[in-house]
Amino acid sequence: MFSRGCKLCAMTTITFDTLKFVRQLEASGVAPLQAEAFVNAQREILSDALDSSLSTKSDIVKLENRISLLDAKVDAKFALLQWMIGFNLAVTMAVLWKVFS
Repeated sequence: MFSRGCKLCAMTTITFDTLKFVRQLEASGVAPLQAEAFVNAQREILSDALDSSLSTKSDIVKLENRISLLDAKVDAKFALLQWMIGFNLAVTMAVLWKVFS
């Protein structure tokens, strides 16, 4: 049958009281088998929605690590670009000095 407060999935902390839901449906005039079928369908829909749309702490940590790695790569490339621009500026200044002096 149904259990009180069944968990939707392992990582989700939201609970869904299926027994209470079935009793509410039956009190509203829904046949018991229809109420149970409706609750089962509702539980699956909620479970699928929560599994596909919620991020876990480990998902966030992984994303933060990827962002840190990309940030380090951008910093390294920017440092190289600064060095190259400085070198080119120095060579250009030396050529101009040689030409105009």
